[in-house]
Amino acid sequence: MTRISAFADDALGDRDAVGIVEALEHGQVSRPELVEAAIARTEAVNPTLNGMAYEAFDRARARAAAPRPYGGYFDGVPTFIKDNVAVGDMPTMQGTDAWDPRPEVAHGDFARAYLATGLVTLGKTRLSEFGFSASAEHPRLGAVRNPWHTDHTAGASSSGSGAFVAAGVVPIAHANDGGGSIRIPASCNGLVGLKPSRGRLPLDRDVRRMPLRIVANGVLTRSVRDTAAFYREMERVYRNPDLPPIGDVTGPGRNRLRIAVCTHSIAREASPEVREVTMKSAALLEELGHHVTPIDNPIPDQFMGDFLLYWSFLSFALVRGGRRTFGAGFDRGRLDNLTLGLEAHAARNLHRLPLATARLARTRRITAALARDYDVVLTPTLADAPPRIGHLDPTADYRQIIERLVDWVAFTPLQNATGDPAISLPLGESEDGLPIGMMFASTVGQESRLLELAYELEQAQPWRRIQD
Repeated sequence: MTRISAFADDALGDRDAVGIVEALEHGQVSRPELVEAAIARTEAVNPTLNGMAYEAFDRARARAAAPRPYGGYFDGVPTFIKDNVAVGDMPTMQGTDAWDPRPEVAHGDFARAYLATGLVTLGKTRLSEFGFSASAEHPRLGAVRNPWHTDHTAGASSSGSGAFVAAGVVPIAHANDGGGSIRIPASCNGLVGLKPSRGRLPLDRDVRRMPLRIVANGVLTRSVRDTAAFYREMERVYRNPDLPPIGDVTGPGRNRLRIAVCTHSIAREASPEVREVTMKSAALLEELGHHVTPIDNPIPDQFMGDFLLYWSFLSFALVRGGRRTFGAGFDRGRLDNLTLGLEAHAARNLHRLPLATARLARTRRITAALARDYDVVLTPTLADAPPRIGHLDPTADYRQIIERLVDWVAFTPLQNATGDPAISLPLGESEDGLPIGMMFASTVGQESRLLELAYELEQAQPWRRIQD
């Protein structure tokens, strides 16, 4: 097994983002030292992990060396931004090479808010093409590899961010989630990944135009306190008045929760080792005094077909509008078989799209009814441990890719349809030593409940660290 770690005896050390802030406040490190350490770590592991989409090292150096701090709690903490949001003067390539890179004129809404927290971006990270696959294995750009075992996927679509945070390149990185793309790489790489409630964080204009806003921005971190601090600080920059505030969550909650547990996805039962981790997690919750009840999956079988059709429609819009959106150099011949297969699926079934979208929106009623009896629902994040590179090969036949994809990720899309928050926590490992994430979901606006529970589980069962 090949494990890759960037952790070193440098300014970053093995601190999380909050630890780095504390070190800055005490004068133990400087902003330029932190950026140089993160650059050195990126250069050390990126040739193997292949997580970087665009390098902005000189820009980060200049930002860190500015005579006055830019402000924001995280001022000076190095990060990366996923390559599907607009960052001024950087191209946005969406995980593909189907058009010529061109720099964005200005920050999009999300990057503007994200960087206002003080985070210093070193560039942009890789994703699967348009974020459609749960593994970034582009035929020309190469695969993003899991630092715990480089023969395996780092998950997707936020692949590069997950690999870099797990390997210790940076303590926190942007991710977003339209079908599990925060939670999937969190599970694969042993990280904390919270998909927030719909509307919690700003979206760029193109994503806001979706008929059903399934995408949510967020971050990947190695500690619960980093995730909690990020949402606290983002709330100072951007506040949605339609949602209850998260506030400053600093530890476990006092209330004992009613927790439902389910190991059967919409597609199938979780693998034996994933089911075992789930039941051990349920037993731990009971030991901590929570009330745990096994339930059957309440989501109708039709959900996955509806979600797949909506997902396919997004590909249809991108492919058919490619030249208008990405420029005259857009070449659909350079797209992978998954993107093209999804586009073709949508073209055959466009007449079914309005009803499918309406049913997806109504799924919120099911989780709202479940919330009357349970505060949290525990499921696996993924049905199996991270597969080897090649299992989701985007050059394979479309039917093979989509069958394997649906089989693996059928737990995560639900919260994208409902808008509910869900968090993946690294509570287990496979026989091969790969992380296995457990997912905890609640109802809209209850991120603080999930963070309090995450703190409690992190204290009760600290997760493995790659540097150990």
